[in-house]
Amino acid sequence: MKRFVIISATWFGTGFSPFASGTVGTLGAIPFFLLLSRMPLALYLLTLVAFTLFACWSAGFGEELWGEHDSGKIVIDEVAGYLVTMIAVPPTWQGVLIGFAAFRFFDILKPQPARWFDRSLKNGYGVVLDDVMAGLYACATTHLALRFL
Repeated sequence: MKRFVIISATWFGTGFSPFASGTVGTLGAIPFFLLLSRMPLALYLLTLVAFTLFACWSAGFGEELWGEHDSGKIVIDEVAGYLVTMIAVPPTWQGVLIGFAAFRFFDILKPQPARWFDRSLKNGYGVVLDDVMAGLYACATTHLALRFL
């Protein structure tokens, strides 16, 4: 079980990056998005909900494993946030790039209520839900940017 959590929480080891592990973890989410983007929207959303719940569990277990809140090694939250960002975004290089940039911007900025989740919930849900909120802001931004390109 410990090995499974390490693989999932670090998103196949991307969380062990010596620099910008959140950015590297988000880059690691792109192939997963491209795979999921072939699904009908309803199935994508259902998969996203299931994955987000799994990410909460994995992040919580990872916090226990590493003994620290929101460890930099845990990047499955970035994966969930990026998948939220990419809801109904076409899997083009423009969509992927704008979504990536928008998600990283909002994940770092943490506008409310993302900041509240990050500071108030001290478990796997807090680790993941701030990224989900950042993903919602990034999703709207990505759709607006693609509309005007």
